[in-house]
Amino acid sequence: MIKRQARKIINICSMMSELGRNTVGAYAAAKGGLKMLTRNMATEWARYNIQVNAIGPGYFATEQTAPIRVAGHPFNDFIINRTPAGRWGDPADLAGAAIFLSSAASDFVNGQIIFVDGGLLATIGKPANEL
Repeated sequence: MIKRQARKIINICSMMSELGRNTVGAYAAAKGGLKMLTRNMATEWARYNIQVNAIGPGYFATEQTAPIRVAGHPFNDFIINRTPAGRWGDPADLAGAAIFLSSAASDFVNGQIIFVDGGLLATIGKPANEL
């Protein structure tokens, strides 16, 4: 990559690189480390025209989250109520950030994490039914 003087690296972080939550300490530590690795790689390799950024997904509807994405499940209700978009993300929601970060449109974007989280990190949030 250094030899070619132009490339893109996109790491996958998480909201847990910014927040803490019970029972996910090891995961949050790993994602926090990846966030800082992203920033350090960006500063080291910028002079070679290599941009290193990350995508930070929020809570997404996947096969892994299916058991907790049922009406009445406390965590499902928490996510729906605390996310300003009022829903879980669809994996297709990540495409725009990936396309942007891999294109020339982001040539001067370096060391950043784009959170794709329906606005969850933007607010301390009240449940939508209390607004």
